[in-house]
Amino acid sequence: MKSILMIGMGHFGSHLCMNLSELGNELMIVDECEEKLEDLLPFVTSAKIGNCTNSKVLESLGISNFDLCIVCIGTNFQNSLEITSLLKDLGAKRVVSKANRDIHAKFLLKNGADEVIFPDRDIAEKVAVRLSADEIFDYTSLADGYSIYEIAPLAEWIGKSILDLNFRARYHMTIIGIKQNGHTQILPPTDFIFNPEEHLMVICRQKDIDRIIHRK
Repeated sequence: MKSILMIGMGHFGSHLCMNLSELGNELMIVDECEEKLEDLLPFVTSAKIGNCTNSKVLESLGISNFDLCIVCIGTNFQNSLEITSLLKDLGAKRVVSKANRDIHAKFLLKNGADEVIFPDRDIAEKVAVRLSADEIFDYTSLADGYSIYEIAPLAEWIGKSILDLNFRARYHMTIIGIKQNGHTQILPPTDFIFNPEEHLMVICRQKDIDRIIHRK
C-alpha cells in the first residue's frame, strides 16, 4: 500500500484513481474543478480544490509525506511541466507525469519527472496488436523486445504435453500461465496436457508469435 498524491482528475486520472484505490492505496486527489472530485470521494482519503501551479497550494499538501506523486494533466503541458518541477523542488520522493508527445516527455524528465507515462499511446499499441490477429486475445509489452501474449493452442498441440512438444526449445516461448473459465494456472508443470478450451499465457518475441499465427 502506498500514499499517493494525484493531480488532475480528468478521464485518465479518474480511472487511475479508482484502480489505485481498489488495490488498497491511500489517495489524495487535487483538481481546480470541484465537479471532477465529487464522484471520486468514495475512493480517496482526501480531496482538495486548488491550482497546483501555485507553489503555496502544493506546500500545503505536505509533498514529502507521499510515497508517490502522479501528475495526470494532459491538456495543458505548461501546467504539467510547472507542477512536475515544483513537486521535486518541494521534496517529492517520486514523480510520475502523463505525456501525450515524446517532446513533452523529454522536458518532463529534465524537469523532475522520475517516470513519464503515455496512456493513450500504450493503449493504442496494445489494441492494435490484439486487433491485428484473431489468435491474440491479450498483449502486454515487456522490456528488451519481449511481450506476454494470450493465445489459443494450435490444433496440433491438443492432447499433447509441454514435455511431449519440447515446447520452449521448439517454439522459443515460455508458458507462464493457462487460462480457463476466468481462472489462471501459473507455471503449469511439464506434464500439462493442452486442450482447446484453454488459452496460453506465453512470453516471447514478436517474431516467435508471428510464426505461430502464420501456421494457423
